[in-house]
Amino acid sequence: MKIAVIGGTGMVGSRTVAEASDRGHEVDSYSRSGKNPGSARAAYALDTADTAATVEVIDQHDVTVIATVNGRTGDYAQDIENHRALIAARPQGRFVVVGGAGALSADENTMLKDTEAFPAEYKKEADAFALVFRDYVDSEGLNWSMLAPAPVIAPGERTGTYKEALDVPAGDSISAEDFAVALVDEAENARHTGERFTVAN
Repeated sequence: MKIAVIGGTGMVGSRTVAEASDRGHEVDSYSRSGKNPGSARAAYALDTADTAATVEVIDQHDVTVIATVNGRTGDYAQDIENHRALIAARPQGRFVVVGGAGALSADENTMLKDTEAFPAEYKKEADAFALVFRDYVDSEGLNWSMLAPAPVIAPGERTGTYKEALDVPAGDSISAEDFAVALVDEAENARHTGERFTVAN
């Protein structure tokens, strides 16, 4: 498969590039810097605020993983704007969006981000990606899926296994390596088209 990873130099993106490359896929990495994370077939500069360029990437690959978080304005407004513009542009290709754990459900009435235990420093990002998730749910004519991590994600061990759930946490934590495994599994198998799922170790 031809796989694009937008945000290919980040913690999740670079591991997704490596995982997909190790499986024999043709992987192109896209990031603001355009640097090659080490195992991509090619690397290109891309600003996701350029909707037309982002759509072109999606439409020219079998599947695209979008693993970017800007947060440059401090309120993640640019992330919301970028995703809304992408939805409005209606790319024809398939893509997997990396979501946020904060928008998962703690119970039937409360998201994790709205619980007392949720870390305050992640609240703005969680609020933003809760809106992004809702925008995708409300969209039509898109071939999307969203993968949210467990509440804690950090570099660690690649076990190649994970637990899976829909909309509620599957566990407390996930290694960035196993999160990448789940992303590439979804890229290959498209088991969650039009919905969000989450994984944990």
